[in-house]
Amino acid sequence: MRTIKAGLIQQANTEDVKTNLMNLAKSIETCAAQGAQLIVLQELHNSLYFCQTESTELFDLAEPIPGPSTGFYSELAAANQVVLVTSLFEKRAPGLYHNTAVVFDRDGSIAGKYRKMHIPDDPAYYEKFYFTPGDIGFEPVQTSLGKLGVLVCWDQWYPEAARLMALKGAEILIYPTAIGWESSDTEEEKARQLNAWIISQRGHAVANGLPVISVNRVGYEPDPSMQTNGILFWGNSFVVGPQGEFLAQASNEYPENIVVEIDMERSENVRRWWPFLRDRRIDEYEGLTKRFLD
Repeated sequence: MRTIKAGLIQQANTEDVKTNLMNLAKSIETCAAQGAQLIVLQELHNSLYFCQTESTELFDLAEPIPGPSTGFYSELAAANQVVLVTSLFEKRAPGLYHNTAVVFDRDGSIAGKYRKMHIPDDPAYYEKFYFTPGDIGFEPVQTSLGKLGVLVCWDQWYPEAARLMALKGAEILIYPTAIGWESSDTEEEKARQLNAWIISQRGHAVANGLPVISVNRVGYEPDPSMQTNGILFWGNSFVVGPQGEFLAQASNEYPENIVVEIDMERSENVRRWWPFLRDRRIDEYEGLTKRFLD
């Protein structure tokens, strides 16, 4: 049986980037010591979630790739002999920035990267101000552990993104994410939002016959502009198998490291039982490339 031990690092961040980096390094070492071969970090893990407000000064957080952060995480991947999925604010050129996941192989080399394709623009999530939509497509990253279908946060709501990764041979879908509640929402609305987020990603697992890893940040982060009451990130990082079955789930309140074993051969059996890829009517899907069918 081919298995992978995956480590999920659900972290509460501070204003101090160095503290966040040191906490991440410690958690990576802890997960590796527990046998993790693949470790996934949350979205934009170096800093607070800065997209709650629009400020040109915050572009100073961005870095080139390769750059200081890729050097830092490369050393950690090599020292711990793990495949490491990171999420960075990329400075591609002056005035051109991306929300970019960088994947490191066990020798510390950059195996590949993915630029976030779907960019939200909602209250407290003003990402269109900071990020240019990705332009390198839905391409899995080949690593020594297999092909990783890495997507980022808002991408997790789109079945098209998961499907294209699966059609290109991804063996697992991975979502670094940053999502939470605004305090003015009712408890009922909060429950609906959280359940929708989980159901959506479990659906990607079922529809594509693939395991899914989703790693979210946790804890309260204030809105610097004071226009909202800030975001309480809801944690709940999880892993599901190819039938959407839960393999592990973190709390919605606390930082947490989880190491879970994933059976990578189960997808073969599930796809034999439920041959959704075989039965797709690709001759009838033209409309999917249109914005709306008036």
